[in-house]
Amino acid sequence: MTSHDLSYAVVVPTLGRPSLDDCLDALAHSSGPPPRRVVVVDDRPLSDRAPLHIEVPRPLRDRLHVVAGCGNGPAAARNAGWRAVSEPWVAFLDDDTLPGSTWAQDLASDLARAAPDTGAVQGRIHVPLPDGRPPTDWERGTAGLAAARWITADMAYRREVLETVGGFDERFRRAFREDADLALRVLDAGWRLETGRRTTAHPVRPADRWVSVRAQAGNADDVLMGRLHGRGWWARAEAPRGRLPSHMAVTAAAAGALVCAAAGRRGAAAVLAGAWLGGTAEFALARIMPGPRTRQEITAMVLTSAAIPPVACWHRVRGLIRHHDAGPWHPPGSPQPSLDRVLPGHGADPVGSVP
Repeated sequence: MTSHDLSYAVVVPTLGRPSLDDCLDALAHSSGPPPRRVVVVDDRPLSDRAPLHIEVPRPLRDRLHVVAGCGNGPAAARNAGWRAVSEPWVAFLDDDTLPGSTWAQDLASDLARAAPDTGAVQGRIHVPLPDGRPPTDWERGTAGLAAARWITADMAYRREVLETVGGFDERFRRAFREDADLALRVLDAGWRLETGRRTTAHPVRPADRWVSVRAQAGNADDVLMGRLHGRGWWARAEAPRGRLPSHMAVTAAAAGALVCAAAGRRGAAAVLAGAWLGGTAEFALARIMPGPRTRQEITAMVLTSAAIPPVACWHRVRGLIRHHDAGPWHPPGSPQPSLDRVLPGHGADPVGSVP
């Protein structure tokens, strides 16, 4: 490969979280060949268009640009980012990641080793966990990213590959499954996906006790994955199956108990209520036992273990309705996004989004 073949751009979608500054700082100070261009995609809703303030590290001030993502989700934001660059490789980073101290050098090595039929090279994700106590349920969930396949927390794709398959499917509006979908389409197109040697830290971000309930919206995305890739997509994407079947059984027991109670069938209602209580207790204990077992954690696990099954079922039904006739992704025609270059300055540079 020539040096031109190894040139790369970095795309970072953001909702304006403070962690973006740390991500860019780590990227700027990693040793090795720097990115030719860094594109930050401002994916805040159009109604929230205060200036995006970024502490731009000096090494990036001549190459950092901002593109407006318009609040359409991370898949659309990443598409806006890679379509704004011309480099042969595009490395995607999340705004809450921290590239390692030798990330740029290791990425260059990963790209140099890539075979002609290698479509993408994944970085190795490290999730720092607390010392001195077991991780919470949320921390264990985040730690699962270390073993996840083809996640765009750190994933470098050939631009040619992204053009061939149409980029990310923008029907995935959450940061869930859009990376697995792209990977499977790239594999279907005859490319190989490999794991490189570079490392990126993904700290556990703060979250409230209801974060696991909101995460159940991903069940609708799983329906879309099934429509697009068939029933075997779980194995191909090496994705965990989750507990949806048991959630459905527990939810059915709760609904049956209510119906029987309303119909005056107390015995049947008691049996079904017992089944609901037993299933909920089993789920809560499965989440409590590996954790720190503090009062706050136990309370959160009990409350959310009761709420998760019906919410998961609701999103499953929502996905079945919304994606009942989903076909292959065809990106709509759109003009090349313009770039807003961040000029050299001092201190915190307010970066205006492209209107």
